[in-house]
Amino acid sequence: MRKNLKFEFVRTTLAILISLALALIIIVSVSATPMLALRKFLIGPFDSIRHIGNVIELMIPLIFTGLAVSVMFLAKEFNLGAEGAFYIGGVGASIIATKVTLPIIAHPIVAILVGGALGGFIAFIPAILKVKWNATELVSSLMLNYVSLFFGIYILKNYIRDPKAGDVVSYSLEKSAKLIYLIPKTKVHFGLIIVIVMVILCYLFIYRTKWGYEIRVAGENRKFARYSGINTAKVIILSQVIGGFIAGMGGSVEVLGMYRRFSWKTSPGYGWDGVIVAILARNNPVLVPVAAFFLAYLRIGADLMARSTDVQSEVVSIIQGVIIVLIVAERFLVKYKHKLVVKQAKQNISIKEAK
Repeated sequence: MRKNLKFEFVRTTLAILISLALALIIIVSVSATPMLALRKFLIGPFDSIRHIGNVIELMIPLIFTGLAVSVMFLAKEFNLGAEGAFYIGGVGASIIATKVTLPIIAHPIVAILVGGALGGFIAFIPAILKVKWNATELVSSLMLNYVSLFFGIYILKNYIRDPKAGDVVSYSLEKSAKLIYLIPKTKVHFGLIIVIVMVILCYLFIYRTKWGYEIRVAGENRKFARYSGINTAKVIILSQVIGGFIAGMGGSVEVLGMYRRFSWKTSPGYGWDGVIVAILARNNPVLVPVAAFFLAYLRIGADLMARSTDVQSEVVSIIQGVIIVLIVAERFLVKYKHKLVVKQAKQNISIKEAK
């Protein structure tokens, strides 16, 4: 186990370094001011409180969706419905924040829980289709993302839209439902505390509870889990609903923390980013914040670079693509892994002979 963790760490680190080196080569090759571009890209996110705040603000939804996807993927269920769950969670929170009057503390709690419940329901549909009719969750969850988007737009236009606004946006969110800001001169909001708590709870759930153990065993070997008496159908549904609930919470927190009105007429994309975060974190809840910080740092750095130089921010897409290709490539560093296995085997033999 320890050797496997070492291998995954080395492989992920090397993939990141290769992708960054490729991106830096491209920046130097195409920019008329390469040193300025590199400085903005690599150092820009740390050059002011506001930019540091931008990184943290972007981290929050990435951690939520990264956790959601990690829980789903641990059960080897490739449900890509985190995008739809995140979006519909934002819609649900907006309804509560515009149409319901509640006390200051209770209002955001209820809004976030409603958003989470809606997200869990969206993820439940592909899970029950898989359990009952063996429908591929990959396809059904992808289709449900569009259903969630257009249903949310319908709700926005017909139930919570402010006719006096100059755009298709909701009524103003009630102040009692808004999340407070934590850092002056930034929009870093109380969602940061919430997502840290969720990381801890996800870790405890996955590695310290019976249900988390069942999810991990079923993900490793479905047949073995079934023969061991684990209800694999329950595991599939449980993992997907929990993942959807977390993603729905993320959408709720993002709306209540960052917006005055609900205005998403397209998918925000955080669900897809959550897949990247989960891959980088190897589906480990503890590593999700690290992966989210890395991706947020790259995004903010690329945006600062694009605004100050002649290099476009799409360079981050190159980095993301190379990282994913190298991490999921089965043959990448396979010889190094073989050497680790052989070394471990020799050590085990030596220990047995010594005894």
